[in-house]
Amino acid sequence: MSTNTSTTSAPDRPIALEGEADLDALLAEHDRVLVEFYTDGCALCASIEPVIGNVARAHEDLTVATVNPRDDPPLIDRFQIKSVPTLLFFEDGEVVGRLASGFQGGDAIDAFLTEATE
Repeated sequence: MSTNTSTTSAPDRPIALEGEADLDALLAEHDRVLVEFYTDGCALCASIEPVIGNVARAHEDLTVATVNPRDDPPLIDRFQIKSVPTLLFFEDGEVVGRLASGFQGGDAIDAFLTEATE
């Protein structure tokens, strides 16, 4: 995992996480984190990938990451992943929002982020 360790600056592209340990480290390093849970071969997951990249570039105070829970099955139970793609929004290490409604465009993800912090 390659991350920027400052809590005030976020990478401008999604970070690929290998599993639970990487996710925990990322959550400890960054205040606001959006994580896409995906699986290989998922067409909706592939189609949302460029949208997630745009979200990462548009939000200077948000770290965006992706993780395949099949690579580390405890993630499935820990975060109750029932479908992919699932987006979880974390603030200070805690889940404050969940979006598991299939493909979402950038405007929908921005609205989700705003609603989760209100």
